[in-house]
Amino acid sequence: MTKTPEGLPKTLGELRAAGYTYRTVKAELRENLLARMRSGEPRFPGIVGYDDTVLPEVERALLAGHDMVLLGERGQGKTRLIRTLIELLDEWTPVIAGSELNEHPMHPISPASVRLAEEFGDSLRVHWVHRSQRYGEKLATPDTSVGDLIGDVDPIRIAQGRTLGDPETIHFGLVPRTNRGVFAVNELPDLAERIQVSLLNVLEERDVQIRGYQLRLPLDLLLVASANPEDYTNRGRIITPLKDRFGAEIRTHYPVDLDLELDLIRQEAELVAPVPEHVLEVLARFARNVRESPSVDQRSGVSARFAIAAAETVAASALRRAGLLGEDEPVARIGDTVSVTSTLRGKVEFESGEEGREAEILAHLLRAATAETFRAHLAGLDLSGFTALVAEGGVVETGDLVPADELLRQVGTVPGLAKALERLGLGDGPTRGEAAAGVEFVLEGLHLTRRLAKDLTDDGRARYRGAERGRG
Repeated sequence: MTKTPEGLPKTLGELRAAGYTYRTVKAELRENLLARMRSGEPRFPGIVGYDDTVLPEVERALLAGHDMVLLGERGQGKTRLIRTLIELLDEWTPVIAGSELNEHPMHPISPASVRLAEEFGDSLRVHWVHRSQRYGEKLATPDTSVGDLIGDVDPIRIAQGRTLGDPETIHFGLVPRTNRGVFAVNELPDLAERIQVSLLNVLEERDVQIRGYQLRLPLDLLLVASANPEDYTNRGRIITPLKDRFGAEIRTHYPVDLDLELDLIRQEAELVAPVPEHVLEVLARFARNVRESPSVDQRSGVSARFAIAAAETVAASALRRAGLLGEDEPVARIGDTVSVTSTLRGKVEFESGEEGREAEILAHLLRAATAETFRAHLAGLDLSGFTALVAEGGVVETGDLVPADELLRQVGTVPGLAKALERLGLGDGPTRGEAAAGVEFVLEGLHLTRRLAKDLTDDGRARYRGAERGRG
């Protein structure tokens, strides 16, 4: 937990003497966003691919003081974007010590805090809250209750002698407890309509109605929701008055080009072994091919986590090889990508007519991505040295359990290898693992462009040989 800095005011009187003034959360966000714009500081750190599309709309919403809803398919970074908004809050903010609702010392809202402010005046004790504690989030599910979001009567306080008409009998829910902060409702259409009504009441009427008791509660917060556009527009499960309360409706999207997809993988993937750039590019192209395939349900989408998990799986495959074979410096190769078609199949929703063909479809799209990457980097390069390796009955054998040294021993000195490694970004003193990764990629690319044949053995190894024998 972040330690509170020394020297901050400890009472309301000290707070006033130091020149502090009360600002609403939306004013705070607006002023801090403008300050970052003027200074050139990053405004939404870690968000990739939205600089020219989504982020300008988010900034306009914040500057206007609008609550907003982010519409997008799964895995488009909606929650990640929402969570970055807390970075635009003041690092430390004063609250009334002991307040359940993070009330500003100059602006108490609950009966208990109003009473404390009147009793102690400038001696009212002040506590400081870090911005990381000013964020609340709830995944909307059909079983979410009004008590979860808004609050409910606390039976223990009733047993202590308080009456139902006493506001202090209420145990506040997540929304009031995020007062003076940012509250996010993920998958808003899944929230039952009667619960949406209670949320509307907090935002618009500024009161809470719990078990027949109405409490005036002028909450100060920014509400941000996320939703899948299919749910939001077609199912009609968000009540019309609540839709109307959102000042901004912002459409998110998947990375618009290959470079952004790669940037996202590099930023998010936790790789347990090195994965060369050309292998990452294959996985990025693979994710985009899956996303665009007519065999895949476009309404569900293919999450950005698909490509990230694929990169992590490929790195794990290289580490497994090193563990089993005793290699010191494992490097992922193109053959390691084969495993992702089975391990990541559950991340993709296919069209109903494709039942039973899921693995076949993914394998085809992976081969297409490999061929596209091969052509992008090695088109026009003289690779006859590789085809000569398997001329007249020669064979090169590789696989996920073939050591790098064994693969390099089979190919020896190949004319054109240095140039191919350079084109793949491996030309500046590659390790033996990197060189083996380059060799395997060239062999696979030549096979996919019909210049080499390939057989798969029972133990999963790949044997590359002359194309003439494979055309029978």
